[in-house]
Amino acid sequence: MLDHVIKGATVVDGTGALGYTADVGIRDGRIVAIGTVTEASRTSEDASGLVLAPGFVDPHTHYDAQLFWDPYATPSLNHGVTTVAGGNCGFTLAPLNPARPEDADYTRRMMSKVEGMSLVALEEGAPWNWHSFGDYLDALEGRIAVNAGFMVGHCALRRYVMGADAVGGQPTGEQLEQMLTLFHEAMDAGAWGLSTTQSSTHSDGDGRPVASRHAKPAELLALSKAVGEHEGTQIEAIVAGCLDQFSDDEIDLFVEMSAAAGRPLNWNVLTIDAAVPERVPRQLVASERARKAGGRVVALTMPILTPMNMSLGTFCALNLIPGWGPILALPVPERIARLRDPSVRAEMLARANSKEAGVFRRLANFGRYVIGDTYSPANDGLTGQVVKDIAARRRQEPFECLVEICAHDDLRTVLWPMPTDNDTDSWSLRAETWQHPDVMLGGSDAGAHLDRMCGAPYTTRFLGDCLRGRKLTTLEAAVKMLTDDPARLFGLRERGRVAEGFHADLVLFDPERIDAGKATLAHDLPGESPRLDSKAIGVTAVWVNGVESIRGDVVTGAVPGKVLRSGRDTQTVSTR
Repeated sequence: MLDHVIKGATVVDGTGALGYTADVGIRDGRIVAIGTVTEASRTSEDASGLVLAPGFVDPHTHYDAQLFWDPYATPSLNHGVTTVAGGNCGFTLAPLNPARPEDADYTRRMMSKVEGMSLVALEEGAPWNWHSFGDYLDALEGRIAVNAGFMVGHCALRRYVMGADAVGGQPTGEQLEQMLTLFHEAMDAGAWGLSTTQSSTHSDGDGRPVASRHAKPAELLALSKAVGEHEGTQIEAIVAGCLDQFSDDEIDLFVEMSAAAGRPLNWNVLTIDAAVPERVPRQLVASERARKAGGRVVALTMPILTPMNMSLGTFCALNLIPGWGPILALPVPERIARLRDPSVRAEMLARANSKEAGVFRRLANFGRYVIGDTYSPANDGLTGQVVKDIAARRRQEPFECLVEICAHDDLRTVLWPMPTDNDTDSWSLRAETWQHPDVMLGGSDAGAHLDRMCGAPYTTRFLGDCLRGRKLTTLEAAVKMLTDDPARLFGLRERGRVAEGFHADLVLFDPERIDAGKATLAHDLPGESPRLDSKAIGVTAVWVNGVESIRGDVVTGAVPGKVLRSGRDTQTVSTR
């Protein structure tokens, strides 16, 4: 007897093939029948007029901590994501050296600073009862609703072996061997491979460059070589040039790391903007050179414009503009005084519009910002208004106007930057770039920057745009980009397609309605900390390993997800 039959759905199977009408039968977590299914089943449903697709695979998340207090990885699961890749950007919660209990506090403060996670939620929501990477994976096993695989963070490896010297120091030969031993143990336990960062934007809770930023190429290549000694492994890496355009040295590093491992390396995130036409060709030089050297470098890019908010009062992307960080880190009264100084504002604007600002130049058009929540009577009625309109009425420059509004709220004002790359040319360039064999959709950062951005709903918003909006690609192609493409990159065994014998990770949705709701602020993290959330629209149900986990945008309470371990659940995707 079958467990469940989905009858008469339009099956879009993830391969890119045209959709077709069929019944799909599920038993013991697998898809066992596709076509006209007559075998008896415990339950069934009529899916006429609905689309049945493989569960979506999000290749870049930071759900490492959230899964402990939210096993459903919301809102990703609501939006059809059944498999997430975590442990990215060089940051993981394990391993932790048992001889230094204080390392857990350092890790929490680092994650709070660099990935925008609530410190209270990190302290109260996770057990922190692990030491090895395998311990960490075991702590999640059997209690999550999504499938999740994790890279090992370079920063954690360095911290475990080198202690405080990991920041600023270089490992001795013995320490490098210890790091490699620790890394091999993690991959033996199921880690997907290495994640590392050398991005200039990544600083720890003390404001110092995170540990992996101090690693020399020899260390990175030694770790990369270790990746190639294990089945089903990968590399994920971030450098400063990911935010704009790679330097020659950064391209060489990516190529050498991937070739040394004989494994794909993915990086995050390729920003596509027709106003900077030279960026995409430059970033894809790394992919071209890697292919010639026996490696593969894959760029992740988002198919939507991710909703995000800003504030002059809390850490956000504005702090990453060159020269802005020290000013925005001052105590609020001093910060306001500095921001009100015309000469300071002029220097800030000059830095924000300079070449060194890279992709953050996009944030410098303050006239395009929309005012969100306000807190002072002086700002009554401004919510929803565009700064350039307010500035025109007040005869002020836009940045001056914005500063005055925020100052009245003691810098608590919520600011919504309007995207500068929402033009026809930019969308055409995106559609063209998606066709490149080394470009893949993803980069949501779901689980991070919780009160500042909401990338998790990119799946449903993209599908809605393909079906009823810009229609830049077909439904079948879009589903393939969200399912089979990332599944094949990671070597996921029997996931990413609607096919007999595959795991029954499935999403059933209404093609007339599929979309994502407006991002709204919720206070539902441990300690009532805030995060941006978005409702799924038109998602009828989501199954993970054959178990219904979402019905009508509501979690069912089931936790059928698996910790996906390298080798067992992934197979090697060789570049050679």
